[in-house]
Amino acid sequence: MLKECRAHGYFRDNNCPSCGDKGRFLMNDEEIDTLGRIMAGILRHFPERFDLNMDDHGWVEVGPMVEAIQDKRAQFHWLRPHHIKAVVSTDPKGRYQMEDNMIRATYGHSLDIDLDLPTENIPDLLYYPATEEEADIILEVGLKPSDRKKVHLSRAIQDAINASAHREAKPVILEVNAKKAIKDGAVIMQAGKTVFITDEVKPEFLSKIDAEEAIAASRRQQEEKEKEGEEGDEEEEDNEG
Repeated sequence: MLKECRAHGYFRDNNCPSCGDKGRFLMNDEEIDTLGRIMAGILRHFPERFDLNMDDHGWVEVGPMVEAIQDKRAQFHWLRPHHIKAVVSTDPKGRYQMEDNMIRATYGHSLDIDLDLPTENIPDLLYYPATEEEADIILEVGLKPSDRKKVHLSRAIQDAINASAHREAKPVILEVNAKKAIKDGAVIMQAGKTVFITDEVKPEFLSKIDAEEAIAASRRQQEEKEKEGEEGDEEEEDNEG
């Protein structure tokens, strides 16, 4: 469920993860899921269905969007701008961006959008999940958008596996040499916490990772992340001491 703590802001849990406070109830899990689907539809695919205007960079005004959802989805008659802000700020994938009274999706568009997103600090290696049939074709001709306007890449192997879960339980993982692709002129942008987008990836920057090796590498990456987190906690304790 989605709640608000007076001291620490919005959170998705029974109690505030920072202070344990029960917080103020905002939405249950079903409402979060339904509203998220509506927001994704508006901001990625069909703002015109809700009579909303979207600018060239994908931005839509929050106020009119809230009113449109209230009008077209009676179950959300109670919706207010702070509910949208709560969904955005607690979204685990970082799929949305809010600035002042404007909101946009940062990836997943089927619309032609000029996404002026960050291009700094892109990881040297990124990953893409494919089926066995797709993998050989992609390695031959390169990676191009299919049902979306951009190619979507993942920060880590496990992120790529997770991204493919709805269509392929055991995907082939393709490794993207992002460092060389950027040096060659490719523009890669960070669109979410683990998602990066680009127009295409040439075949010379792609390679297939063995499935078992990919899973083992994913575990190593996760262990390294956990180790870094533990070391950071220890440093904080030392500083506090």
